Amino acid sequence: MKQVECFGIFCWSTKPALERVSLPSSTTSQMASPILFLAPLLFTFAKTLTVYQVLEDYDFPIGLLASGITSYTLNTDTGELHVNLNATCNLSLGGYNLKYKSTISGVISTRKLTNLKGVSIKLVMFWVDILEVTRHGDELDFLVGKMLAGFNIDNFEESPQCTNTRITSSE
Repeated sequence: MKQVECFGIFCWSTKPALERVSLPSSTTSQMASPILFLAPLLFTFAKTLTVYQVLEDYDFPIGLLASGITSYTLNTDTGELHVNLNATCNLSLGGYNLKYKSTISGVISTRKLTNLKGVSIKLVMFWVDILEVTRHGDELDFLVGKMLAGFNIDNFEESPQCTNTRITSSE
């Protein structure tokens, strides 16, 4: 199982490097062992992505997530995605009030984000969780409670800025 974890711009694979490298057994090649041991780690750092690039790899626009992500974890085998912000984020987007908790999670696959937790929208007087996002061509469909709402992908070209953040210890 390969899992990528990131904090800011630094990302790493949690799969131990020893599982991916066969160290030479001869004494003449033992001097190269430290280099061979570090090579997978260096390669992992060079190829890691931001969470916004991960969204694009799964054919989603970066504007699904607010700006200010501090870290994320992606299990590339299962698609489990955990995203961390430094605070709860409230914002207004296209006349709708949205709230991102400081931890957002879901399962991502190409053009589909399911089991979403940590994002809600205010409908009239109540906050309702956004449970799923699916892309169909240039449309994004949001499953909100038992309702489905579609929006053009052009509305999500940029990550929205939080207008009100609140740091809390329990969310």
